Amino acid sequence: MDKKSKFKTLRWWENCKPPSEDENEELDYGALIKTHPWIVKKNAKCILSPDSDGLLCGLFMSHYLNWEVAGFYDGKILILKDGLKANNCVFLDMEIYRENIRSLGHHIVLFNKKRVPENWNNFRNCIQPNNIRGYDAYSTVILNNKKRKNFSLKYPLASIHFLLGIVGSVKDIEIKKSAICPLFYTDGTFKNLFNYPENCISWINFLGGDNEKNALHKIFYNEHYLVSDLMLALSDFFKKLSDIGKNADKINMSNTKGEPVNLIKERGNYSIVEDEKNKVERFLTMLSELTKWDYKVNKWNWKFKIFKFSKRNIKPSNARYDELMNNEPLSLAMTSGQAIEYTLEEPDKLP
Repeated sequence: MDKKSKFKTLRWWENCKPPSEDENEELDYGALIKTHPWIVKKNAKCILSPDSDGLLCGLFMSHYLNWEVAGFYDGKILILKDGLKANNCVFLDMEIYRENIRSLGHHIVLFNKKRVPENWNNFRNCIQPNNIRGYDAYSTVILNNKKRKNFSLKYPLASIHFLLGIVGSVKDIEIKKSAICPLFYTDGTFKNLFNYPENCISWINFLGGDNEKNALHKIFYNEHYLVSDLMLALSDFFKKLSDIGKNADKINMSNTKGEPVNLIKERGNYSIVEDEKNKVERFLTMLSELTKWDYKVNKWNWKFKIFKFSKRNIKPSNARYDELMNNEPLSLAMTSGQAIEYTLEEPDKLP
């Protein structure tokens, strides 16, 4: 089947043009891996965000590269395997603003590219698609004779899709038909495909997804689903989630005040309470069955030390952003144009 007929198969992208000023722009995976070789190394340790995207990242990296899941970080607390240091691990699905910490995320973290912070080198070890393309929250571009904020062109997919592209450039990745639903579901990807098809096409093609040899091609240019088929498949996926329980796709490890929840102390370490652990393991098992990525039980740690931080938010502006970055937040993200969420190392410090 040629590419034109494929465009007609999955109609969320039909008749759309990517909003990139250079439609042939594509990520150089070789150059990225040369500067960040740790992202494709075997037997590394990682810290995940405690949601579906982070869990998929952990499942994928443990299956293909034998990575160990050493802990979880939600911006308020870090739970980490006893004896490990943060710089021994790779943070997945979050950006850590420390030069000696390796991380991969996909949020907007730069407010104004004409006012790059002096300590921006703190992100030297962070793999970040928006930074790679030079997208910030403040600047505007002219596309199709219309002025648009860079923020509206931000990365619309999930961290797992970015990882699939990177690791898939050096390893053969198999994407089963059954894997497409969870990979559409995570981080609301399926909503973005229909709400912002032009931007999604731009990013999928930037990641090489229009190339049949790319792992992302099997997800986004697949021949399995018409829209009606996809709706039915997602409906079945939502039912499976509901059967597991409320908030089945995440680990609830802190409340809105930043206080730890669902964690109990045992012999100096903390464990996730049985009900919460059973719930997330059922979710991981379901993801494993759908993706065919093995849930390697021995690669997932469930006993931790706790480190508590302060998570806050501010309204974006040049002055407020400059002041924030001078205070060297541990992590930050602009999830909307109205707020910058950030974390400070207080009361605890990174181990």
